[in-house]
Amino acid sequence: MREKILIVDDEKGIVDMLKSHFERQSFQVYTAYNGMEALKQAVCDPDIVLLDINMPEMDGLAVCQRIREFITCPILFLTARIESADKIIGFQAGADDYIVKPFDLDELGARVAAHLRREQRRQYNRAVRFFGEITIDYAARTISINGESVSMSKREFDIVELLSLNPGQVFDRERIYETVWGIDGDGNSDTVMEHVRKIRAKLTAHTLHSYIETVWGCGYKWNG
Repeated sequence: MREKILIVDDEKGIVDMLKSHFERQSFQVYTAYNGMEALKQAVCDPDIVLLDINMPEMDGLAVCQRIREFITCPILFLTARIESADKIIGFQAGADDYIVKPFDLDELGARVAAHLRREQRRQYNRAVRFFGEITIDYAARTISINGESVSMSKREFDIVELLSLNPGQVFDRERIYETVWGIDGDGNSDTVMEHVRKIRAKLTAHTLHSYIETVWGCGYKWNG
């Protein structure tokens, strides 16, 4: 599942630029050009929000306070203001970070990625997810099917974790290898295929459902 980003700014050129940039990064992008539109779009339950402060009628501070009532995702302010007092007000309103205009797109992308990783780690620490017969406890790193424990090696669990936290999203073998083993791993992507085979064998001993689906020519996805 693609990560969702809500971009709010009254300058259409900035919104268009950011929309194009994050769509290239495979985000699902929602946009708004004023505060009221932002409140309506926030029902999409975004994973992260980029929010301009200086907007007419309802500014970003007011928008942030309102959407904080029902969403907990990171909110990054886009602003030309750099005074400490303004930053304090923004943080008190519920913001997580400031991006000062004019900004570098690569730096902005890195900030967004860092906040999403931090948010994902928070979810890992408390998340237990249920997929039909299977229960995955990401904190305890355990898997059970119909109450029966399924033993996994560290790498096997890492692969299940990556796929199941992004259900429906296709990961090619190279990306799985880089994510699980790291770019400095001393093997290759064929290792992923062997690990997936072992995971499937362990799961099918307890269920007929195929939780890891092969997308031919593309990679694997979680079929929860």
